[in-house]
Amino acid sequence: MNLILPALLVFAAICLAWFWYEGRWDRRLFTAEVGRKCVNVRARGARELLQTQTDAQVLDVRSRKEFAGGAVPGAINVSLGDATFRERVADLDRTRPVLVYCAGGFRSRKAVEVLRALGFQSIYHLHRGYHSWKFAGLPVAKTANP
Repeated sequence: MNLILPALLVFAAICLAWFWYEGRWDRRLFTAEVGRKCVNVRARGARELLQTQTDAQVLDVRSRKEFAGGAVPGAINVSLGDATFRERVADLDRTRPVLVYCAGGFRSRKAVEVLRALGFQSIYHLHRGYHSWKFAGLPVAKTANP
């Protein structure tokens, strides 16, 4: 019983530290550049993007196994852990919008850094990732292992 309060305090400190770190990362990552867009969107905003910008590319950077369990409709899977990740995403059209996501948002933020470095002009990051998409009750596509 005496360990519950310290455990809760440690958990709260870890959560606060993560939100502080994530906030700093987001402020650096999602800054405006002339002629380029890089924004963090929530699940419903992502769905609206896909409905209004029908040429948008959807990039799932989770593992093949995660992707096989379901994905945002229309997504292609290029795992961030793939040794050829940079080369494979470089083949995408840099002039078309790209919505990038992972399970919870960490790997996809790493992918956003790569996309920015490669010169993608319009990057949308799904805040909190695939989990937020599913939690919002949005449609999920069943996929086959790529």
